[in-house]
Amino acid sequence: MEKTDFNAGQAVNNIISWVKEFYFNFDADKKAVIGISGGKDSTIAATILCKALGKDRVIGVSIPNGEQGDMADVDAVFEILGIKRYTINILDAYSSILNQVALTPTRQSIENLPPRLRMSVLYAVAQNENGFVVNTCNLSEDYIGWSTKWGDDAGDFALFTEYTKTEVCAIGEYLGLPENLVNKAPSDGLCGKTDEDKFGFTYEELDGHIRKTLNLPYEIIDKIQIKHKMAKHKDLSTVIPHPKA
Repeated sequence: MEKTDFNAGQAVNNIISWVKEFYFNFDADKKAVIGISGGKDSTIAATILCKALGKDRVIGVSIPNGEQGDMADVDAVFEILGIKRYTINILDAYSSILNQVALTPTRQSIENLPPRLRMSVLYAVAQNENGFVVNTCNLSEDYIGWSTKWGDDAGDFALFTEYTKTEVCAIGEYLGLPENLVNKAPSDGLCGKTDEDKFGFTYEELDGHIRKTLNLPYEIIDKIQIKHKMAKHKDLSTVIPHPKA
């Protein structure tokens, strides 16, 4: 998808207007609580929230599970935005739960436990800070279920449910964020592989399929559609999405 196919400036204005409208019904001290992972989605979302609400009403939470290799990126985001920061390491809780599970943990339970613990942390902070938890998933991830149910797919409201990964990156570029953050290879941070390594297709191909701007080989379409069908059970999430423009 070419950048000319998407008006990032208009998208930013739409999201900011919607966030302001969403918060209008609550007290003026109501905050937004967002997990800052060092990845593009949380970085760009936090930037927009600062523009919509002011940085004093945005709270970022860094939630490593032990050592986090890209913590320098996390630090950079907080330095750029100047928002209030909490850092809460979930390693002890994560290890304690796994050690007490009577069954041998499966790969899925090992991989999905940290995102669910992180969401618990975000809600704990939000309830102490009079805030709403922000969902940072985008349309591309939602389409193929690239999120953990009741983990990173949860939240009280979402900014990017109508925007593909490609479009979110274009928004980040429009906002003038550092290229190394906007174009950082997406990864779950678990096994050293990027998202695209695991998919068997690229975000460009996925987004082209979603927006119908690319003619893809059948085998790629088939891989995308299999993941899309398998993700249907995750549509039960009750997060309030930013409406389609």
